[in-house]
Amino acid sequence: MNIGKLVGAAAVSISVASLTLSAQAEDIKLAIQPDLTWETTPEGVAFAALKGNRFSESYMAMVRLPAGLVSPVHTKSSAMFGLIVSGEMVHLSEDGVGGKEVVLKPGDYYEIPAHLPHLSKCVSEAECVTFLYQDGPFDFVPVGEGQK
Repeated sequence: MNIGKLVGAAAVSISVASLTLSAQAEDIKLAIQPDLTWETTPEGVAFAALKGNRFSESYMAMVRLPAGLVSPVHTKSSAMFGLIVSGEMVHLSEDGVGGKEVVLKPGDYYEIPAHLPHLSKCVSEAECVTFLYQDGPFDFVPVGEGQK
């Protein structure tokens, strides 16, 4: 390949790379805590959408649970992946209820498989906030309603 073609190819590559980098920089999305829009369920659990619609697709959200909240044993059709942001939480499979509880603190991660009967508790004196990703739409099916 002659030097002119080599320089031309390099220039095109640099131009394409520059366009790609600037497109990526323009796509940065920020979610500032005071600007989050929270939707609160009748049970007092609040969701602030970050990405996706939790009722129709996989999604990411900040989730806030009142201090002392204990959910009933329930299942979800999709797996959940979470990171504790503040407060302290316990998640137990139905078989683990009444057994040893591991208290999750800020920075701790949890993963709850789809269809696993479980309960969740906010055991701190302050509300619990988690970052949550669910790999499919949100649902909440108490055990006994169509389950074991």
